[in-house]
Amino acid sequence: MSHLLCFGLGYSAGRIARRLANGGWHVTGTARTPAGVAAIAAQGYDALHFDGTQPCVETRDAITKATHVLLSAPPDAFGDPVLHHHERDFSDAKSLRWIGYLSTLGVYGDSGGEWIDETAPTRARSPRGQRRIAAEAAWLDIGRRLGVTTRIFRLAGIYGPGRSAIERLREGTAHRIIKPGQVFNRIHVDDIAATVCAAIERGTHDIYNVADDEPSPPQDVVSFAAKLLQMPPPPEVSFDDANLSPMAASFYADNRRVSNKRIWQDLGVALQFPTYREGLRAILSETANV
Repeated sequence: MSHLLCFGLGYSAGRIARRLANGGWHVTGTARTPAGVAAIAAQGYDALHFDGTQPCVETRDAITKATHVLLSAPPDAFGDPVLHHHERDFSDAKSLRWIGYLSTLGVYGDSGGEWIDETAPTRARSPRGQRRIAAEAAWLDIGRRLGVTTRIFRLAGIYGPGRSAIERLREGTAHRIIKPGQVFNRIHVDDIAATVCAAIERGTHDIYNVADDEPSPPQDVVSFAAKLLQMPPPPEVSFDDANLSPMAASFYADNRRVSNKRIWQDLGVALQFPTYREGLRAILSETANV
């Protein structure tokens, strides 16, 4: 039986795990908190507590038994937490056939709004982006040394049920921040799951951009969601006047259009939600039936 070990079985990884479990896979997931462990166990998976601060005997055992490892836990100031505490244990993972790492388009840095693909250099300037670049390189190196297929998935801005402009508008927390020329790619969580599962079965490249077809200004997404909800959109606010937190402002530091051509050319993935419009309509329909 194929056995997925997922470090950080959260929102995106949870959708991936569900697809594989429905196909008969055994799934083990880690969480940083006891509540997170309980949530994983409630889904019928094996659950482990790994908070990234120290090695774990149960985690070591799970690594040696897994056929596939998926990593979604972000690196911290000490680097990738799994490698920091368990790198040596991967040498004992005799059943391991595949490693997947969920990264971010943020590794590219700013392209000035120009189109880029997986051949573009990684020029992230933020410490967070540089840590991601280092983690990607480390996992690719581990895969080469072990002779294990390793794939890097650079994810666009993730949205889906429970995490979209639909919910933010209903909660009164949505904003229309205007920064002229600014665009982002997005990706629906179900399209992430479809892409990763396709890459487990096939593919010839180490790195895949997982993004939608239409990088768009963020205010357009909010306006469209408001139209779907038949409510007035929030007022426009200039980026300079938005008083954003440093974390929120950092998302506006880079302006790029990212091509997803490789996932459909190499993996045969046809996005279920090629733009935010299809994705938001589906989320509204789903929540309307709850």
